[in-house]
Amino acid sequence: MIEVSQNELVSEARQYFIDGNYKMAESLLNQLLLKPQNNPEIFQMLATIYYDQGQFSKAIKTFKRALEIDPYYTDASVGLSIILNDLGRYDEGRRIFQEAQKLLEIKTKRNDPFFDEKIAQKHEELADLYFQYSKYSEALEQLVKAQGLSRRRADITLRIAECYVKLGYADKAVQDLKNLVQLEPANIPARLKLGIIYFNLQMIAEATEQWEHILVLDPHHAEALKNLRHSQMNGLSRDLNI
Repeated sequence: MIEVSQNELVSEARQYFIDGNYKMAESLLNQLLLKPQNNPEIFQMLATIYYDQGQFSKAIKTFKRALEIDPYYTDASVGLSIILNDLGRYDEGRRIFQEAQKLLEIKTKRNDPFFDEKIAQKHEELADLYFQYSKYSEALEQLVKAQGLSRRRADITLRIAECYVKLGYADKAVQDLKNLVQLEPANIPARLKLGIIYFNLQMIAEATEQWEHILVLDPHHAEALKNLRHSQMNGLSRDLNI
């Protein structure tokens, strides 16, 4: 019988984890724990599985174990902060993530040219989870931080606009998107989103202008064509989805 190495087991568990097959991933990860482990990824994946199962205390303990092994393991700090926030322990969750950032900054000493982008991505991951659970203010806070670090400011601006709309601040979303299309006139996603917000604000002429501009750039753009037809046929009868 061929013996499977630990690295192979970790790799197989990781693939199951990525695919969302938590049952198989958990089985392999528990198999790995039959021997002492110093790989934080094993504990991070297990903690995420426990969180998905609603075993919050077990998930917290396991995330903390990952951070004991590697205090710089930001995937674990992000996961831990999410659980703490879900349990209403907001200050503790924020502190965990901020401490992880500081430790990572000390470790890299800013020598990594992609450091800011990596931190921005972590803020975006945290924002994704907040948004998923309708915690739009918290998601907005993380996206603003990400925007200040990332070169992908345009993409993040679109996501910030979504948060503003969910929070009832459509005027702020409009202003951010108007600024963006002034800087990037050919940014079709920004114009599309701006048009939808205008339409839902019953500003039909402004919405139409954005969609028509898209069709100048791309005459066959399916969503712009659909939105124009919708506005012409239904007027203000219903909102468009952002």
